[in-house]
Amino acid sequence: MLRALRSLSLTWWIFIGMGVGILVGWLAPEFAASLKPLSNVFLRMIKSVVVPIIFGTLVVGIAGHGDDLKRIGRLAVKSISYFWLMTTVALAIGLVAVNLTRPGIGVILPAPDANAAIPKPAPTTFGGFLEHVVPRSFFEAAADNEVLQVVFWATLFAIALTQVRGRPKEVILGVSEGLMEVMFKFVGIVMRYAPIGIGAAMAVTVSHSGIQVLKNLGLLVATLYGALIVFALVALVPAALIARISIPRFIRAVKDPAIIAFTTTSSDAALPLAMQRMTEFGVPRRIVAFVMPTGYSFNLDGSTLYLGVASIFVAQAAGVELTVGQQLLMMLTLLITSKGIAAVPRASLVVLSGTLTAFGLPLEGVAVILGVDELMDMARTMVNLVGNCLATAVMARWEGELGTETPMSAFQPGHAAVPAGSDA
Repeated sequence: MLRALRSLSLTWWIFIGMGVGILVGWLAPEFAASLKPLSNVFLRMIKSVVVPIIFGTLVVGIAGHGDDLKRIGRLAVKSISYFWLMTTVALAIGLVAVNLTRPGIGVILPAPDANAAIPKPAPTTFGGFLEHVVPRSFFEAAADNEVLQVVFWATLFAIALTQVRGRPKEVILGVSEGLMEVMFKFVGIVMRYAPIGIGAAMAVTVSHSGIQVLKNLGLLVATLYGALIVFALVALVPAALIARISIPRFIRAVKDPAIIAFTTTSSDAALPLAMQRMTEFGVPRRIVAFVMPTGYSFNLDGSTLYLGVASIFVAQAAGVELTVGQQLLMMLTLLITSKGIAAVPRASLVVLSGTLTAFGLPLEGVAVILGVDELMDMARTMVNLVGNCLATAVMARWEGELGTETPMSAFQPGHAAVPAGSDA
């Protein structure tokens, strides 16, 4: 029995923690309320990595591709334009879906941590928004977890770094890459505590909202899955048809890596096979080698859609009615901060935490979502992978280089030229 428990994956432990938390919150609500510190510890650890992980991924994502952008500028411009269009459509679909189903209505969030700083609301005017984006001090912005200001400063820093040559650039890129990799490992360590944190969060939530909160969480999951299906039908399928890509043949090509991404909740695990399959599909190796890794920084359709759904869910649960203008500002924030999410399961929680803080929404909303995040992570990761595979084929067609199906094995595991920090 003990050996069987030790062999369980983190995913199963999260489900076990969630189940135990639900039972404790239902059967012993007073005791469940006392477990809130265990949940707060988890939320604080997640919040602590927001600034370093966003800074590292943005600097590496922008400055690390600087030379490639100059060398294959036309492909880069086409690819990034396509990425922004698709992620914008994904986010818009997510926002419409969550506003229609309103899964957060009726959820009672746990009381905020008494020792935590009160989050500052986002500016409501465009002028205020512009002033708010520019930090007076990077360190002040980092200390306050002002994610928009960190993004602005890190973006300018990365652009400046692309203009530097030689060892200074290599050193700064190396430090940023090291910071990013350490933070990815940090998230992995924090996630080992997740079963306890999630169990406590579910216990506290059920003790406050009652067992009926499961209905809201089920509706949240259904909203995400439905929105992802709509996105596939109104964005991915038309893109394939416009690019004259055979959909049945494309599905056969991406089926196996998509299953790997779905079951492991990490598109990084499926990346080598996905690159190999797209090469066999007829996409030139140089396009696969550039578009696929770049897409993992700029084309996270599933994760971006999820972030839109989750953010509005928390606002609904907190009883905060966001205006259309505020939701558009949130959409802009998510479009920027979702770039460069790591190839680590549930890394989207880091971006979600930063966005909630930036818009004055309670971080306790993350605790509620954590219970079903595993189920949502599987779907959004698979859509991330499929979207990037399609992007390579679309770019190859756009360049007039999409060939016939020729078996190739240029991208076997361990041989793919993929930069650190590939993203899910």
